[in-house]
Amino acid sequence: MGSFANSLLEHEGLIRLSVFGGMLALMMGLEALLPRRARVQNRVGRWRTNFALSLLNSLLLRYAFPVLAVGAALWAQAQGWGLMPLLGLPAWVELIATLLLLDLAIYWQHRIFHVTPFFWRFHKVHHSDQDIDTLTAIRFHPVEIIFSMLIKIALVITLGATAEAVILFEIILNATALFNHANLKLPLGMDRVLRLVLVTPDMHRTHHSVIQTETDRNFGFNIPLWDRLFGSSCAGPQAGHLGMDIGLSAYRGPEPSQLGWSLALPFRANSDRTPKK
Repeated sequence: MGSFANSLLEHEGLIRLSVFGGMLALMMGLEALLPRRARVQNRVGRWRTNFALSLLNSLLLRYAFPVLAVGAALWAQAQGWGLMPLLGLPAWVELIATLLLLDLAIYWQHRIFHVTPFFWRFHKVHHSDQDIDTLTAIRFHPVEIIFSMLIKIALVITLGATAEAVILFEIILNATALFNHANLKLPLGMDRVLRLVLVTPDMHRTHHSVIQTETDRNFGFNIPLWDRLFGSSCAGPQAGHLGMDIGLSAYRGPEPSQLGWSLALPFRANSDRTPKK
């Protein structure tokens, strides 16, 4: 794994940007050819706002967090801190275990952000999008991104995860998020097979339903195992994928497509709902 790890570290930025850009272009192309649902909002406004949020978050992380998850991994590794160094596992076993544990943590973070009113105020910016497509995957409030990074740094240090594992996980997470948010119509047979090991667009779309009992299901981003294991799995929306409404019931106007409104939403006095525990 030495040469692979060195290549990841040396070309991290280029690799991450290439995978992100390639996956984004692929999903947008497939959405144009094989759309699952008709859009209900003008895509220009939505895309402009979602891209702006993503750019703002990228700049925030770059300049406000001199030590990101990869830096935290390198620091913990130099100190010999964390669970993984204590276990002394073979490198390939440690890599797989780290990827699975990080994915499990993302599942529980996502679930906690739904059931905790403070975190939900910021996470609902993601859910307020009234269409769901691959660009919904980059629509997050900057405050949520900050908390997510702090949680990730703490977890990386606790695990003693290698920098290579962290880079690989983030590449996989970004790619799968772009995939499972896509407005993409997969053949039913393909979806049935893929959802055994991977969260598919039909699975995650249910999570963006306006019906709260569906919104509070299918929290996984990478693999569906955690939803099945912890009882949060849902086969599909009650109204079907063509009949379901996307977003939040309190925000059905054009406002979610506006950047200023999206940034201000968590700070409004009235929360649209209190998630069920």
